[in-house]
Amino acid sequence: MARSSAHVALCSIALLLLLPAALSATFTMTNNCGYTVWPGLLSGAGTAPLSTTGFALAHGASASVDAPASWSGRMWARTLCATDPTTGKFACGTGSLQCNGGGAAPPATLAEFTLDGSGGMDFFDVSLVDGYNLPMLIVPQVAAGGVAGINSNGSAGAGKCMATGCLVDLNGACPADLRVTMPASTTAGGTGGSGAVACRSACEAFNTPQYCCSGAYGSPSTCKPSTYSQFFKTACPRAYSYAYDDSTSTFTCTAGTTYAITFCPSTTSGKYSGENPQAAGVQQTSNGSMTYLGGEQLATGAASVTARASLLVLSLAAAFAVALL
Repeated sequence: MARSSAHVALCSIALLLLLPAALSATFTMTNNCGYTVWPGLLSGAGTAPLSTTGFALAHGASASVDAPASWSGRMWARTLCATDPTTGKFACGTGSLQCNGGGAAPPATLAEFTLDGSGGMDFFDVSLVDGYNLPMLIVPQVAAGGVAGINSNGSAGAGKCMATGCLVDLNGACPADLRVTMPASTTAGGTGGSGAVACRSACEAFNTPQYCCSGAYGSPSTCKPSTYSQFFKTACPRAYSYAYDDSTSTFTCTAGTTYAITFCPSTTSGKYSGENPQAAGVQQTSNGSMTYLGGEQLATGAASVTARASLLVLSLAAAFAVALL
């Protein structure tokens, strides 16, 4: 009997070792900006830390980070980072990692995730609530046993499992009272003057309850979109533009999905402002001023990603239908 029990125990352990970590996830970050970025990663309270909290990612490079089941947290890309030769202090122009572990110093474009949450779903979004510093795209990838949004039996997965992000270079088009500038000599390829490197949120710029959704404005019924949040929403319809922008900005996939995060998905140059005016939807007129395009035009890149994903889903559905005949 003892020998039989031991045999059962060994078989059980072997089966556990063979089972895939279906509820964990892998984040693959790719830098399509024309310059090095420094991704920052922050784990939420009560969740296991990741293997790294930040690293350098050169132009064209990719790096993967594994996250355990039920992980939650956020990711962003720091820009214009360097070590001061005098003090030896490492600092960044945008998205600096705060020393107290509080996350990204605004303004910064954020990717936010909660893995294996309510109903066994992953929840994710791209947020501009804390401002913006560069374009970002999240695309759900092949999951264990199938494709993102498709269950292993071929049926459609629950939730809004689709690409989201902000494909637009908003820095040059940012309203003057939200714009963050630095001497052009410190930006990519700068040769004088100043360049826009980030776009603040109205909350950070003005610090009022109306813009920060606090105090008397601390509920969905009292905190409404502002002219400033509409600037972000028109350009990036799927990204969070203010605190209660949930209905059009939160996306879900079946737990176990992996995710590709691309910085500057539509940008091929590292130049800022007028140095790369055609990057991701911000065009320059003949007199050098910036022209802002509407949301439908700016959403074309995300739509093409979704269209390719839809074609793949249809192909898989057809294959499953044929198999059932």
